[in-house]
Amino acid sequence: RDLAFATEAREMSGTTFIAHVRYATTGPAEEANTHPFLQDGRIFAHNGVVAGLDILDARLSELGAADLVRGDTDSERVFALITAYTRGRGGDVGAGLVQALRWLREHLPIYAVNILLATSTDLWALRYPDTHELYLLDRTDGGHGEFAMRSKRIRAHSAHLDDAPSVVFASEPMDEGRWQLLDSGELVHVGVDLKITRRTVFPDPPLHQLTRADLGPSAVAAQHPTS
Repeated sequence: RDLAFATEAREMSGTTFIAHVRYATTGPAEEANTHPFLQDGRIFAHNGVVAGLDILDARLSELGAADLVRGDTDSERVFALITAYTRGRGGDVGAGLVQALRWLREHLPIYAVNILLATSTDLWALRYPDTHELYLLDRTDGGHGEFAMRSKRIRAHSAHLDDAPSVVFASEPMDEGRWQLLDSGELVHVGVDLKITRRTVFPDPPLHQLTRADLGPSAVAAQHPTS
């Protein structure tokens, strides 16, 4: 409903994009609670629910990262934890992400933590657990014709990518039949050369797995269940 954003975002250029349209589940609809979040030159979007935010806030304080949180969302706090562990790993995003998610799965109730995290050159995607879907479309060989995708809720088009190589992630498949569903606990890294590296980092579900019955009304309304 933001006409200014719709106008500005209609045509943009760059190497890495994250577009995240979502329902608000925690806190008011304001800029501090809006995806994607920016920390240490990285952008982040999250689909899911993590509970026990008081415990997470305490952990962020222990790590000296409480100042990274400006809003009310679980998503920004998850990102802050990843940022804190990444700093502790000397900027190794993959290692920091895995360490942060390991702490989350061991200490907090989790419904879903699907993640997209990007720099100007690299992108990481995680599906955990299998609550929500996350798909990968590998167009690195190029030459697939028009880059125009549409689902019941999403539309995307890029004339530049009609014949250029690319890698696309989406919460639901759009148009083409070559979408690959990530496994539960699978982490995917796409490098500056579009090399795709896939590995399962969390084969087991969270120790404290939430169900839809555990969620509040607003969180339930925002979930897009696995088909």
